[in-house]
Order: sequence, then C-alpha cells, then structure tokens
Amino acid sequence: MARFDSAPVSRAPVLGGPRGSAGLLRRRPEFVLSPLILVVAIGLWAFVSENGIVSRLILPTPSRVFDGIVMLLTAPWFPQHLFTTGLEMVLGFTIAGASAIVLAVLLDQSALARRVAYPYIVTFQVTPMIALAPVFVIWLGFGLESKILIAVTTAFFVVLVNTMAGLGSVRRNSLLLMRSLVASRRQVFTMLTFPSALPYIFAGLKTAATMALIGALVGEFVTAQAGLGRLLTQFSFSIRQDLVFSVVFIIAALGLFMYGVVSILQRWIVWWKE
Repeated sequence: MARFDSAPVSRAPVLGGPRGSAGLLRRRPEFVLSPLILVVAIGLWAFVSENGIVSRLILPTPSRVFDGIVMLLTAPWFPQHLFTTGLEMVLGFTIAGASAIVLAVLLDQSALARRVAYPYIVTFQVTPMIALAPVFVIWLGFGLESKILIAVTTAFFVVLVNTMAGLGSVRRNSLLLMRSLVASRRQVFTMLTFPSALPYIFAGLKTAATMALIGALVGEFVTAQAGLGRLLTQFSFSIRQDLVFSVVFIIAALGLFMYGVVSILQRWIVWWKE
C-alpha cells in the first residue's frame, strides 16, 4: 500500500523575476540609459567648450551656465519675469483646452456642422498662429492680453483635433450594445463616448501645454515689458550666451513642470488606461 504525506509541499510563487537592483535594471534599463546619455552629453559639451574647439562666446561652459541659473534664480527681479510667462502659459492653456473640448463636443453632435467646419479647422491648423502675433499685439496692445491670445491660438487646434478624433473613435459594437440597453443619447455620451475620448484628449492637452508656452514666448519676443522671452531677447542683444542658455534651461524646466501636471491629471482621471 502506497504511503502519501498528509502535508502538501508549499511553493512560493516567483514574482517579477530577479530581485534587487540588478533585476530592476534588467527590467527597466532606461533608468540607467537616460541619465547616462545626459552625463555623456554634458561631458562632450564641457570638453568642446573648455578646450576651445568652439568659442565660449558661442557655446559657454556648463559651469558658466550653472552659475547663470543660480544668479537668475536668486535675482530679486527674476520672479516677476517667471510669473509673467507662467501666467500667460497657464491661462492660454486653460482657455484653449476648455474651449477646444467644448467646440469638439458640439461639432460631434451634428455631422453637418462637422463637415461644414472641417475645412476651416484644417485651414487654421496649417496656418502658423505665431505669424499672427504682430496682429494680436496691434489689436490688444502690449499687455498680457495679446500674449495670452497668442498662447490660446497656438494650443487650441491641437486639442480640438485630438478631441474630435477621440469622440469619433468609439467602437461600433459598443454603441450597438448601449442602444440595445435602451441608453439615452446623454447616457451614451457620458458613459461611453466621452470616456473613450479621454486618452485622445489628454494626448492633445500634453502637446498643448508646451504649445501654450511657445506661444507665450513668441508673444514676448514681439514686444513685452516682462517675461522669459524678454530676457532671452535682452541677453541675446548683450551677447551673454551663458545667461541665454540659463534662461533656456529654466524654460525647459517650466515646460516639463506643466507637462508633468497634465500627466498626473491623466493618471488620476484616465485611471483605467494605466
């Protein structure tokens, strides 16, 4: 008669492969490669500029740029310029995003309105709104209003086009299922169409966040009393390339911050896509 042990042998499941830093690096090599590329780029930059391969008047050393960033961040007059550009970017992005989403929803409700408006949407999308910056300055003056309008027009159409694409991406089988459940038009929109379009909408909002910053800076290039674009123009005319690079890095940090805020909102709102 065969004998069987009464206690089963327990085996712990293997989760996630190798553990520790080596396993993490094997699964996510970008954690090493991305910083490595940055270090190599800064090293090449320092080698080229410090050894005179490129004149320091054209390409300042990384240490000079870092000193310029510290000087700007500690200067008493710098917060006003940073606040001005940040305000123009945030207001332009908010107005462009909200109005574009509302207009896309309205156009989605009427196929005729969508077909009539589509040629104009394409025309305005391919027209660089930055070229209209002088016109907006003439209309609205040298204050914040003209810069905000430039930021709005620069960021508006990317959100509009992405939202319209998202609203039209609903699967036909899903629509048939909702209709078989006798769902109303409002229920189909709120429970199916709009949630399905959210990934497209946030894709447009991420791009619009950087486009609004570009629009604000272009408006400041044309004419402005304050802003990071004014600082870039001022330092360029005075041939202070170290401060020009410093302002560029601060602008990049501002754009990354805005992009990160939109990404966090996407993770919180479109949680089922993560």
